Amino acid sequence: MGKFGFEDEWGPKRVIHVHLPELSLEGVLVVDNVAAGPSIGGLRMAPDVTTEECFRLARSMTFKNAAAGLAHGGGKSVLRADPSLPVAQKEVRIRAFASALRDVEDYIFGPDMGTDEAAMACIKDEIGRAVGLPRELGGIPLDELGATAFGVVAAIEAALPQLDFELAGARVAVQGFGAVGRHAARLLAEKGARLVAISDSRGALLNADGLDVAALIRAKEGGAALHECTGGVAAERDALIDVASDIWIPAARPDVIDRTNVERLNTKLVAQGANIPVTLDAERYLHGKGILSLPDFIASAGGVICAAMEYRGANEAAAFDAIEEKLRRNVEELLGGMKEKGVSPREAALDLAEVRLRTAMRSRRWSIF
Repeated sequence: MGKFGFEDEWGPKRVIHVHLPELSLEGVLVVDNVAAGPSIGGLRMAPDVTTEECFRLARSMTFKNAAAGLAHGGGKSVLRADPSLPVAQKEVRIRAFASALRDVEDYIFGPDMGTDEAAMACIKDEIGRAVGLPRELGGIPLDELGATAFGVVAAIEAALPQLDFELAGARVAVQGFGAVGRHAARLLAEKGARLVAISDSRGALLNADGLDVAALIRAKEGGAALHECTGGVAAERDALIDVASDIWIPAARPDVIDRTNVERLNTKLVAQGANIPVTLDAERYLHGKGILSLPDFIASAGGVICAAMEYRGANEAAAFDAIEEKLRRNVEELLGGMKEKGVSPREAALDLAEVRLRTAMRSRRWSIF
């Protein structure tokens, strides 16, 4: 067992803890693997994030970037703080955290849960190394545009030939209504799907006949809790798991579906829009029940593809074309691998990513991560 308890052939290259007592600031950076190039991964801000979670998220980014064929490795940073802090206090912590990591040149910050384009602008100003920037700074604001959600929808469409329903009229449940969840709901509704359940951290709203997505987005932007909105029946947030659906999208925190609740899922396709939202045990259960679960590092790669394109100066149109092409190709390869080898979606996805990662690692002179 290594120093951190989670080392293997892929990484991590380094784990850095940041502690600034004068600001009551604690954070972690995990640079997992940089064989293909400098790592890209989001800065997550939450009061309960751990080093282990940061590593698991960084590893997901390693596989995500490898599967997408990007010239980047995987990394992740977490800042233990309340993302609802007053703007000035939040900015001070983000700037201080980035400044403490100024010299870690093989990690590029991007937005994640609790951070956004404005946060990336602060980091760019401090250390010159961030993606997901506002348009005014020459960036492609991936959360504003819904880049990750666009990729999730492309992955869903690529999987439909293996399923017994069409997108038009499909029942969709979305867990989490942030940058990924709200855009996924919007894009799927535009294609004729029916949002039957939605949740946020405070509760859920259910309507088997369909919810008004545009109205929900307006209400959420105005600060309303989803379960307080009209047009559906309010419920506890975990009630979303029991709702009958064709597509179930986890788009919030890690491990929301595990072995204790997976048997309650009543769906045909799980499209993992968040990072590590379904545990390995739960994925095995879903596969055994014939429920297709698209792994996070396949289905949610749209955001980092957009970020990598921005980093190289591409425009929005080119970035979104790349997202669609890469997501559709990877899902098709995943489904082909499942059929050819008789393996689960995650096993097929790992085969795909690991081949590309090993090729990149062999190209490095000292076989460093």
